[in-house]
Amino acid sequence: MLKRHHLLIANKFHEETIDRLDQQYQTHHLWKLTESRKKLLIESLEGQCRLVATASWNTDPLIYNLKSLKLIACFGVGIDGIDLITIRNRGVRVTNTPDVLTDAVADLAMGLLLSTSRNLVNADKFVRTGSWQKGAFPFGSGLAGKTLGIAGLGRIGLAIAQRAEAFKLKIEYHSRSKVNQPYGYHPSLEALATASDFFLCVLPGGDFTKNRIGKNIFKKIGPAGIFINIGRGSCVDEEALAQSLSNGDLGAAGLDVYSREPEVNPTLTTLSNVVLLPHIGSATIETREAMGQLVIDNLNAEICNKKLISEVKN
Repeated sequence: MLKRHHLLIANKFHEETIDRLDQQYQTHHLWKLTESRKKLLIESLEGQCRLVATASWNTDPLIYNLKSLKLIACFGVGIDGIDLITIRNRGVRVTNTPDVLTDAVADLAMGLLLSTSRNLVNADKFVRTGSWQKGAFPFGSGLAGKTLGIAGLGRIGLAIAQRAEAFKLKIEYHSRSKVNQPYGYHPSLEALATASDFFLCVLPGGDFTKNRIGKNIFKKIGPAGIFINIGRGSCVDEEALAQSLSNGDLGAAGLDVYSREPEVNPTLTTLSNVVLLPHIGSATIETREAMGQLVIDNLNAEICNKKLISEVKN
């Protein structure tokens, strides 16, 4: 029954999920085509295709030319890659994949915090290069008793806070509004940075947060402080970050997201006081399978006129 329904897949996001969609729907792989053929495909699907599947962080703007579009099923949580103003005016609904990736991303955040505070990446290199025979490795910084400031205490931020408590960290946070949690609230990012030994960004992308974390924030975190970003790369002024790490205004950083992925600021790649990961926050086998299943379930719900599993409401 589903096979007769057209599904436009805007870009490559998870091979196993795309394979399953290929089996269930009459799929069209937009990202494989030249620009001229993409436009021809969109025209040919007019009146026939109401479904789009795409990565949440980036999509092809040509999908908005589908006048029959009814649902955009996103693989991922943050939907800053979707033009919500355009589609909401047309009554198009959007789904994402929340909750199923919360644990994986929170685990990785703690891994980055440990990697930077204890200098684990350089310690590994220290052993592999034979430097251990020449002397002891420099001391790192412990977590217990320190303050972790979390910028964005949503699902993922809260999961990180719960893990951090087990490490005897004091939790403080900044969000758009106070939440019903037993943590210290700060009305601004600047105030949070001043109070934090470790500053962890879980902010969403978008115009409101673009380059929100810059030189001033890094100075307040300080030369003994650590900055972690598992939110969105667009939130950070990467030039200011590289400069702050280079001149000692900021002690260290751990990054899983960047402003122009997969490109990384070249200065960052030369620094030994930053840990760089290739956006793998949700990259566990179990998590990606669960995300893919949620994409499929939302598409099937739309076709069967059932309630969407994870519709984005605002």
